[in-house]
Amino acid sequence: MITQKVDADIKQNLMVRQVEGYNSSAWEQYVAENPDATFYHRIEWKNIIEKSFGHKTYYLMAMDNDKVVGILPLVHIKSLIFGSIFCSMPFLNFGGVCADNQGTESLLLKEAEMILKKNRGDYLELRHLKLTSASLPCKSHKVSMTIELNPDPEIVWNQFDRKHRSNVRRAAKNGLEVKYGKGELLPEFYNVMCRGWKELGTPIYAYSFLENIVEALGDSIEIFLVSYEGKAVAASFIGYNKDTVEGMWLSSLHEYAKLQAGYVLYWEMIRQACEKGYRQFHLGRSTMESGGELFKKKWNATPKPLYWEYILNNSKEIPELNVENPKYQRAIEMWRKLPQNVTNFIGPHLAKNIP
Repeated sequence: MITQKVDADIKQNLMVRQVEGYNSSAWEQYVAENPDATFYHRIEWKNIIEKSFGHKTYYLMAMDNDKVVGILPLVHIKSLIFGSIFCSMPFLNFGGVCADNQGTESLLLKEAEMILKKNRGDYLELRHLKLTSASLPCKSHKVSMTIELNPDPEIVWNQFDRKHRSNVRRAAKNGLEVKYGKGELLPEFYNVMCRGWKELGTPIYAYSFLENIVEALGDSIEIFLVSYEGKAVAASFIGYNKDTVEGMWLSSLHEYAKLQAGYVLYWEMIRQACEKGYRQFHLGRSTMESGGELFKKKWNATPKPLYWEYILNNSKEIPELNVENPKYQRAIEMWRKLPQNVTNFIGPHLAKNIP
């Protein structure tokens, strides 16, 4: 329960509205101007998620007279398997509340709690880059691995240790080709993602989800492919926002692991981000002390904690919907053994309900 008091002078001038078509431009302007607003706060995600999955969204906007002073996007996922979940933001690395001050933050969280209770949701999961002031139950088992960039990629390159540079050069001699683009590369990217996620035991998103992202955010996304003898063996899907590159999804084929395509893929993404003038690269979230985190550290990426905070309602404990939960290990092993065409068909029906 949100118990923090809202300053009376602040509260008197504030009201919370939901975004509709007529006031979406005000949300867009706030995201563009607020330094704490991220790629995942962009208004386009509202329609992408509704169109792709059919989930109801609540995009809350705190107004001080006619000025936006805070935002909180919510998505309601109703699943027979996982329950009634509110999340900000599901399927993405983070999102959560973004406000000019603690009073506005508190007001938005209280409004979200009322929506949660009104709809009899089990809990609300808020994915943040920094803690709120509400003292909510929290998990911090995930980190965002971030590289500091430079307009000159050679400066970034020379900061890698000698062994790492040798590994990148060695991988580049394995006959790998890199290409990048947008929607025209989506079929190849999705094929790699389907196979890579099956190997991990993870249900795949529907192709239409990625199509809808490309359609809505085409100028702000890029797809990279690494191919061997004409076949894509590693791929990534990234977003550009302000001075930051967001690593959204990356996958590779285990059968080609000896080619070390990941080294070529990462360096090409980093090099281009430098040349385009971006200042930092979020390489996506990783579990602490995992293989993914260790690999990203080779690129001088530093871990920044991700705070997943919870407002509980019907659920009395913090949920554990993650692959580290032992009760899901049997299902993961079974998934890996299913034929590819079966996981491609069933996966989207499951994935849309796993935030």
